[in-house]
Amino acid sequence: MQAPLALISAALGIGAYFQNHEWRWLLAAALILCNWPYTVLGIMPTNRRLMAIRQESAVPDTRQLIESWGRLHGGRSSLGLAATITFVWAILRNLPS
Repeated sequence: MQAPLALISAALGIGAYFQNHEWRWLLAAALILCNWPYTVLGIMPTNRRLMAIRQESAVPDTRQLIESWGRLHGGRSSLGLAATITFVWAILRNLPS
């Protein structure tokens, strides 16, 4: 569900940019779109490694892998937060005086 929402958010951000030519909209759109390559290149390999581990064959290194996944997920969440803050910033900059 996160991927389509990121795509919709980016499209709306780009559309807002073309309406008022405020660069903050493009920055926010780029930040939210960064979730896709970050997920594919950063998180998916870790997900695949974790999914390949059978529960009964988990070893202490498995915990480190899970903790690594948590940090990676935190990075993805940070991208979403940065995009949201930037979208709000763009909105506030475009409010009528």
